[in-house]
This record gives sequence, C-alpha cells and structure tokens, in this order.
Amino acid sequence: MKAAGANYEDREVIVDGNLITSRQPSDLPAFMKEIIKKIKKMQNT
Repeated sequence: MKAAGANYEDREVIVDGNLITSRQPSDLPAFMKEIIKKIKKMQNT
C-alpha cells in the first residue's frame, strides 16, 4: 500500500472526516467509541 502512495498509521482508530476505521477486531471498543461520538455530533446539527 505504501508503494502505491497510501498513508498507513498503526493506531487503534483513524478518523478522517466521515471515514472511521480500525486495524483489527481487538480495536472494536475504541472504534465504537468514535462511531458513537460521530452519531451524537450528527444528531446535534
């Protein structure tokens, strides 16, 4: 992926605008925390 120009970060969760992603199933708690934050933010607008 790096050779194709992608940026890779070895972190539990990456938030880029509306895109929320994680590395592996064990990151699910952190991933869900960010999903909930995003939903709450969307409800307040």
